[in-house]
Amino acid sequence: MQTERQKEIVEAALELITKKGIQGLTIKNLAKKIDITEPAIYRHFDNKIQILIAILELFKSNSEQIFSYELNNDDNVIDKIEHLFTMHFAAFSATPSLISVIFSEEIFRNETILIDKISEIINKNDKILTTIIINGQKNGELRTDIDAKYLSTVIMGSLRLFVKKWQFSAYSFNLPKEGKKLFDSLKLLIIK
Repeated sequence: MQTERQKEIVEAALELITKKGIQGLTIKNLAKKIDITEPAIYRHFDNKIQILIAILELFKSNSEQIFSYELNNDDNVIDKIEHLFTMHFAAFSATPSLISVIFSEEIFRNETILIDKISEIINKNDKILTTIIINGQKNGELRTDIDAKYLSTVIMGSLRLFVKKWQFSAYSFNLPKEGKKLFDSLKLLIIK
Protein backbone atom coordinates (compact mmCIF):
# COMPACT_ATOMS: atom_id res chain seq x y z
CA MET A 1 0.00 0.00 0.00
CA GLN A 2 1.42 3.34 -1.03
CA THR A 3 1.47 6.40 1.18
CA GLU A 4 -0.13 9.62 -0.06
CA ARG A 5 3.32 11.04 -0.79
CA GLN A 6 4.28 7.94 -2.78
CA LYS A 7 1.09 8.27 -4.82
CA GLU A 8 1.93 11.93 -5.44
CA ILE A 9 5.44 10.96 -6.58
CA VAL A 10 4.07 8.29 -8.93
CA GLU A 11 1.54 10.71 -10.43
CA ALA A 12 4.24 13.35 -10.88
CA ALA A 13 6.50 10.73 -12.48
CA LEU A 14 3.75 9.88 -14.97
CA GLU A 15 3.29 13.57 -15.79
CA LEU A 16 7.03 13.98 -16.34
CA ILE A 17 7.10 10.96 -18.62
CA THR A 18 4.18 12.40 -20.59
CA LYS A 19 5.95 15.72 -21.10
CA LYS A 20 9.61 14.70 -21.33
CA GLY A 21 9.60 10.99 -22.14
CA ILE A 22 11.03 8.23 -19.99
CA GLN A 23 14.48 9.87 -20.16
CA GLY A 24 13.02 12.99 -18.51
CA LEU A 25 12.16 11.03 -15.40
CA THR A 26 15.01 11.94 -13.08
CA ILE A 27 14.98 12.39 -9.34
CA LYS A 28 16.03 16.02 -9.87
CA ASN A 29 13.13 16.70 -12.29
CA LEU A 30 10.73 14.86 -10.02
CA ALA A 31 11.74 16.82 -6.92
CA LYS A 32 11.40 20.06 -8.85
CA LYS A 33 7.97 19.04 -10.18
CA ILE A 34 6.46 18.43 -6.75
CA ASP A 35 8.52 21.08 -5.01
CA ILE A 36 10.38 18.91 -2.53
CA THR A 37 14.07 18.10 -2.14
CA GLU A 38 15.77 15.17 -3.82
CA PRO A 39 16.53 13.57 -0.42
CA ALA A 40 12.80 13.77 0.34
CA ILE A 41 12.11 11.62 -2.74
CA TYR A 42 14.63 9.06 -1.47
CA ARG A 43 12.73 8.79 1.82
CA HIS A 44 9.83 7.33 -0.17
CA PHE A 45 11.61 5.44 -2.96
CA ASP A 46 15.15 4.05 -2.98
CA ASN A 47 15.72 5.06 -6.60
CA LYS A 48 14.13 5.73 -9.98
CA ILE A 49 13.77 2.00 -10.62
CA GLN A 50 11.53 1.70 -7.56
CA ILE A 51 9.35 4.52 -8.89
CA LEU A 52 9.03 2.72 -12.23
CA ILE A 53 8.16 -0.49 -10.39
CA ALA A 54 5.43 1.42 -8.53
CA ILE A 55 4.03 2.60 -11.89
CA LEU A 56 4.13 -0.96 -13.23
CA GLU A 57 2.43 -2.22 -10.07
CA LEU A 58 -0.33 0.36 -10.54
CA PHE A 59 -0.89 -0.82 -14.12
CA LYS A 60 -0.69 -4.45 -13.04
CA SER A 61 -3.33 -3.96 -10.39
CA ASN A 62 -5.70 -2.18 -12.76
CA SER A 63 -5.07 -4.67 -15.55
CA GLU A 64 -5.59 -7.68 -13.27
CA GLN A 65 -8.95 -6.29 -12.16
CA ILE A 66 -10.06 -5.86 -15.77
CA PHE A 67 -8.87 -9.30 -16.91
CA SER A 68 -10.21 -11.12 -13.82
CA TYR A 69 -13.59 -9.44 -14.16
CA GLU A 70 -13.86 -10.49 -17.80
CA LEU A 71 -12.78 -14.04 -17.02
CA ASN A 72 -15.53 -14.41 -14.42
CA ASN A 73 -18.46 -12.49 -15.91
CA ASP A 74 -21.27 -14.14 -17.87
CA ASP A 75 -20.97 -12.15 -21.11
CA ASN A 76 -20.22 -13.89 -24.37
CA VAL A 77 -16.53 -14.19 -25.24
CA ILE A 78 -16.53 -11.55 -27.98
CA ASP A 79 -18.01 -9.01 -25.56
CA LYS A 80 -15.40 -9.94 -22.96
CA ILE A 81 -12.52 -9.41 -25.39
CA GLU A 82 -14.05 -6.17 -26.68
CA HIS A 83 -14.38 -4.94 -23.11
CA LEU A 84 -10.69 -5.71 -22.52
CA PHE A 85 -9.84 -3.54 -25.54
CA THR A 86 -12.22 -0.77 -24.50
CA MET A 87 -10.93 -0.61 -20.93
CA HIS A 88 -7.27 -0.58 -21.98
CA PHE A 89 -7.84 2.09 -24.63
CA ALA A 90 -9.66 4.19 -22.05
CA ALA A 91 -6.83 3.75 -19.52
CA PHE A 92 -4.15 4.68 -22.05
CA SER A 93 -6.21 7.67 -23.26
CA ALA A 94 -6.54 8.90 -19.68
CA THR A 95 -2.84 8.37 -18.91
CA PRO A 96 -0.77 8.23 -22.12
CA SER A 97 2.48 8.13 -20.15
CA LEU A 98 1.63 4.55 -19.14
CA ILE A 99 2.51 3.55 -22.70
CA SER A 100 6.03 4.87 -22.27
CA VAL A 101 6.48 2.68 -19.22
CA ILE A 102 4.47 -0.43 -20.09
CA PHE A 103 5.83 -0.77 -23.62
CA SER A 104 9.45 0.20 -22.91
CA GLU A 105 11.02 -3.21 -22.67
CA GLU A 106 13.91 -2.13 -24.91
CA ILE A 107 14.76 0.77 -22.57
CA PHE A 108 14.69 -1.56 -19.56
CA ARG A 109 16.80 -4.34 -21.09
CA ASN A 110 19.57 -3.79 -18.52
CA GLU A 111 17.13 -3.62 -15.60
CA THR A 112 16.15 -7.22 -14.94
CA ILE A 113 13.70 -6.28 -12.20
CA LEU A 114 11.69 -4.10 -14.64
CA ILE A 115 11.77 -6.71 -17.40
CA ASP A 116 10.61 -9.33 -14.89
CA LYS A 117 7.74 -7.09 -13.74
CA ILE A 118 6.60 -6.41 -17.31
CA SER A 119 6.90 -10.12 -18.13
CA GLU A 120 4.80 -10.97 -15.08
CA ILE A 121 2.04 -8.61 -16.27
CA ILE A 122 2.13 -9.87 -19.85
CA ASN A 123 2.17 -13.53 -18.85
CA LYS A 124 -0.70 -13.21 -16.39
CA ASN A 125 -2.86 -11.27 -18.85
CA ASP A 126 -2.00 -13.70 -21.64
CA LYS A 127 -2.94 -16.66 -19.46
CA ILE A 128 -6.34 -15.15 -18.62
CA LEU A 129 -7.02 -14.12 -22.22
CA THR A 130 -6.05 -17.60 -23.44
CA THR A 131 -8.51 -19.11 -20.95
CA ILE A 132 -11.25 -16.77 -22.20
CA ILE A 133 -10.44 -17.77 -25.78
CA ILE A 134 -10.47 -21.50 -24.94
CA ASN A 135 -13.93 -21.02 -23.40
CA GLY A 136 -15.02 -19.22 -26.58
CA GLN A 137 -13.71 -22.06 -28.72
CA LYS A 138 -15.49 -24.65 -26.58
CA ASN A 139 -18.82 -22.85 -26.82
CA GLY A 140 -18.50 -22.28 -30.57
CA GLU A 141 -18.00 -18.50 -30.56
CA LEU A 142 -14.40 -18.46 -31.76
CA ARG A 143 -12.58 -20.29 -34.47
CA THR A 144 -10.92 -23.52 -33.41
CA ASP A 145 -8.50 -23.96 -36.30
CA ILE A 146 -5.98 -21.70 -34.56
CA ASP A 147 -4.57 -22.56 -31.14
CA ALA A 148 -5.91 -20.32 -28.36
CA LYS A 149 -2.43 -19.20 -27.34
CA TYR A 150 -1.80 -17.86 -30.86
CA LEU A 151 -5.15 -16.10 -30.99
CA SER A 152 -4.23 -14.49 -27.68
CA THR A 153 -0.94 -13.30 -29.19
CA VAL A 154 -2.76 -11.87 -32.22
CA ILE A 155 -5.26 -10.05 -30.00
CA MET A 156 -2.73 -8.68 -27.51
CA GLY A 157 -0.26 -7.87 -30.26
CA SER A 158 -2.92 -5.93 -32.17
CA LEU A 159 -3.76 -3.90 -29.09
CA ARG A 160 -0.12 -3.14 -28.38
CA LEU A 161 0.76 -2.14 -31.95
CA PHE A 162 -2.32 0.06 -32.22
CA VAL A 163 -1.49 1.85 -28.98
CA LYS A 164 2.12 2.38 -30.12
CA LYS A 165 0.87 3.82 -33.43
CA TRP A 166 -1.29 6.23 -31.45
CA GLN A 167 1.71 7.22 -29.33
CA PHE A 168 4.00 7.69 -32.36
CA SER A 169 1.33 9.81 -34.06
CA ALA A 170 1.57 12.22 -31.10
CA TYR A 171 -1.88 11.02 -29.98
CA SER A 172 -3.40 12.44 -33.16
CA PHE A 173 -6.50 10.25 -33.25
CA ASN A 174 -9.20 9.23 -30.83
CA LEU A 175 -7.85 5.97 -29.43
CA PRO A 176 -11.12 4.54 -28.06
CA LYS A 177 -13.07 5.42 -31.23
CA GLU A 178 -10.46 4.09 -33.66
CA GLY A 179 -9.80 1.17 -31.32
CA LYS A 180 -13.44 0.15 -31.70
CA LYS A 181 -12.93 0.01 -35.47
CA LEU A 182 -9.81 -2.08 -34.96
CA PHE A 183 -11.69 -4.50 -32.73
CA ASP A 184 -14.55 -4.77 -35.24
CA SER A 185 -11.96 -5.81 -37.85
CA LEU A 186 -10.26 -8.19 -35.43
CA LYS A 187 -13.62 -9.86 -34.71
CA LEU A 188 -13.81 -10.89 -38.36
CA LEU A 189 -10.54 -12.78 -37.91
CA ILE A 190 -11.35 -14.58 -34.67
CA ILE A 191 -15.06 -15.45 -34.75
CA LYS A 192 -16.19 -18.80 -36.00
